Amino acid sequence: MNACVLGEIDLVRALALGGISSVVMARSGSPSRHSRSTVALLEWADSRAEPGVRVERLLAYAEDQPEPPPLFYDADWDLLLISRARARLARSLRFVIADPELVEDLVDKERFQALAADLGLPVPESRRVTADGAAVDVDGLRFPTIVKPLTRHQGSWATISRAKAVRVPDVEALQRLREQLVDAGVDVLVQELVEGPETRIESYHVYVDDDRNVAAEFTGRKLRTYPAGYGYTTALEITSAEDVRTLGGDIVGRLGLTGVAKLDFKRDDAGALHLLEVNPRFNLWHHPGALAGVNIPALVYADLTGVRRPTATAARPGVRWCSAAHDLKAARLVGWSIPRWGSWFAGCEAKSGFALADPLPLPRALVERRRQREA
Repeated sequence: MNACVLGEIDLVRALALGGISSVVMARSGSPSRHSRSTVALLEWADSRAEPGVRVERLLAYAEDQPEPPPLFYDADWDLLLISRARARLARSLRFVIADPELVEDLVDKERFQALAADLGLPVPESRRVTADGAAVDVDGLRFPTIVKPLTRHQGSWATISRAKAVRVPDVEALQRLREQLVDAGVDVLVQELVEGPETRIESYHVYVDDDRNVAAEFTGRKLRTYPAGYGYTTALEITSAEDVRTLGGDIVGRLGLTGVAKLDFKRDDAGALHLLEVNPRFNLWHHPGALAGVNIPALVYADLTGVRRPTATAARPGVRWCSAAHDLKAARLVGWSIPRWGSWFAGCEAKSGFALADPLPLPRALVERRRQREA
């Protein structure tokens, strides 16, 4: 049975490594539309702007299948859509997802801060700043801080920064930034900064099945981002960090989380781990994870369809992933020469949008985007 995928090429690729083909709903220009393992496309509808249409198209596809298809998703807005429409979708599709209130708590950064405080999770102190210009109490908040939008995919954030967050050194700088936030209409979280480069961001990845057993887990860390500070991941590697695994597993237990999740931590100068966020959905890390021996999407597929689970061993550390389209820019920012990066890229095990067994997703997507611009 084909998997129904709302997502990007790395999720499609992880499923393909488990011998699973995909039916994909993705925006025009997405590499996932062009994978060798993508056997059909569903008409696009935006999960944020047209949630009802997206649900209807998913149901129309699912109800035409002999059995309920397994559903996979790797973006926050799809996570919210599936969670909020779970009762209706579950009649025709099979999926794993955290409890509805927990989903809302984890996606909304302010709600997450409150939940973390209740559970005693190691999250940096923070405050909410609203776009209406209302006063905010920064007493007890240690600077420097970082400022990030309260919810993901808030389009107006792009007028503030190309990165995911902005570093703010003091109260005066925060006040200047607030004027921009009011103009842009962006609600943000101001959070105490854990100093250090992005390479100190490490993550715990887990699948907790319906019996609340940890079916699979692995750890990893970022290697490069673009932009270099608080940017989007362009290179990463699988690790074997016991303290990350132990703390991640403890937090998942305290949350009562089931399904899949990624927990992001940052190490401080003393080596202590601080929890930054919890994302209860599939993600690009599952591609290198599969190559390292822990294929979480394939395990979920097996549980959803009732077939035998593939063998999951301890993840092999050192497996690397990179964005074929963006990592060269990130490497150049940290002083790498083109030949040095080229040699590194050649040895990188997981390349987003390109594999010897599936080489055309990225080139075809680039051609598709160019045609769109010229139309």
